[in-house]
Amino acid sequence: MIVTPAVRHATAGAAVLLLVLPVPTATASAPAAPAAPASAVSSVGEPTPPARSFVDPARLDRSGTQVQPLRGAPQLPSVSALSWVVADAVTGEVLAARDAHRPLPPASTLKTLFALTALPHHGGNERHTVSDEELNGIGEGSSLVGVKEGYTYKVSDLWNGVFLSSGNDAVHVLAAMNGGWESMTRQMQEKARALGARDTRVVSPDGYDAPGQVSSAYDLAVFGRAGLQDPQFTRYCSTRYADFPAGSWSFGIANTNRLLTGADGVARYPGLIGIKNGYTSNAGNTLVVGARRGGRTLVVSVMNPQGGGGFAVYEEARELLDWGFDAAGRVRPVGSLKPAKSLRQEAPQPVRAAARKVTKAGPEAAGATKPAAAAARDPHRQATPSGKAAGLPLALVGAALGAALSLWLWRRFGARAN
Repeated sequence: MIVTPAVRHATAGAAVLLLVLPVPTATASAPAAPAAPASAVSSVGEPTPPARSFVDPARLDRSGTQVQPLRGAPQLPSVSALSWVVADAVTGEVLAARDAHRPLPPASTLKTLFALTALPHHGGNERHTVSDEELNGIGEGSSLVGVKEGYTYKVSDLWNGVFLSSGNDAVHVLAAMNGGWESMTRQMQEKARALGARDTRVVSPDGYDAPGQVSSAYDLAVFGRAGLQDPQFTRYCSTRYADFPAGSWSFGIANTNRLLTGADGVARYPGLIGIKNGYTSNAGNTLVVGARRGGRTLVVSVMNPQGGGGFAVYEEARELLDWGFDAAGRVRPVGSLKPAKSLRQEAPQPVRAAARKVTKAGPEAAGATKPAAAAARDPHRQATPSGKAAGLPLALVGAALGAALSLWLWRRFGARAN
């Protein structure tokens, strides 16, 4: 073929056409990675655990029961509690919940927050002599372990009084050792906010009924999960029996959590770690428990069962624990016990990297991530085209268009030249 000036001009035009074709950035053209099917089942018939993904905490703000079952998921038990949460204590994923953020009086389950706040400040072997002033202001009808003014106790004895006997007298003494009642109230409120527990309002650190004092099943589960990450907290809350000193002698005390001790006809729950139970006339029965089974740890909170008698809180917690262990890998999380800030930090890495670059250098910079670095941060990124690879299909289309244009121009002008 003889290439005439017109043809050369057309070919150059095609080249220019190819040069000005926009190359899409990684964020503009990269297709989303395919999601694993909800009903995926392994070769042994067990459902494949759901892929980890960003969990929208706003789902738990909805009223009613929240659960996302997969194929083979067990049916949720029917419980009468006004509010409850079942969560994985390790990952923080909420497996199911009912009215998780409903504000309700917490009773002595608020002592979990008290312990999280005060435990780090004094060693267990430290000794303290109780003054009369430290026992002032204890609410009428409070549960007591038997702390006496003028007696000297180890801090570990006082914590046994808090966790086993739910002793408000022990709470008052420990609060005095940590800045006083009002200071302790402020410290607990700050601790709750730091943990992402936004429903809790502390008025009385021992959990005694007080106007405006509320928490929620979500917050109690947050406190329980945080406590299980502290060896001291775990040791105290899982202790069934202890000796409490009384001067030259001592007397035995038992944990009032019946799921832990098996007292009063309530069967012990296998693998139960403990945590805390509570009761007041205003709050009804409340409970937050943790349990381990098969390498998995769950935390369950139950607030104010409406039927079944005084021990219904234990039986409903038992049913929810059983369901939680059976539902492993068969439900998608409906929320998380981690603070919202932590959830934002755990958003998929490529998304965060792109967002940072858009902020700093404009939208074009979002696609400038080097493929090797992106793959190192997220193995799923390897399946997502980016950079020049994403522009390759359009470049081929441009080349084909350029060739077609050249052929048309040659036929029109080149034939005349011949």
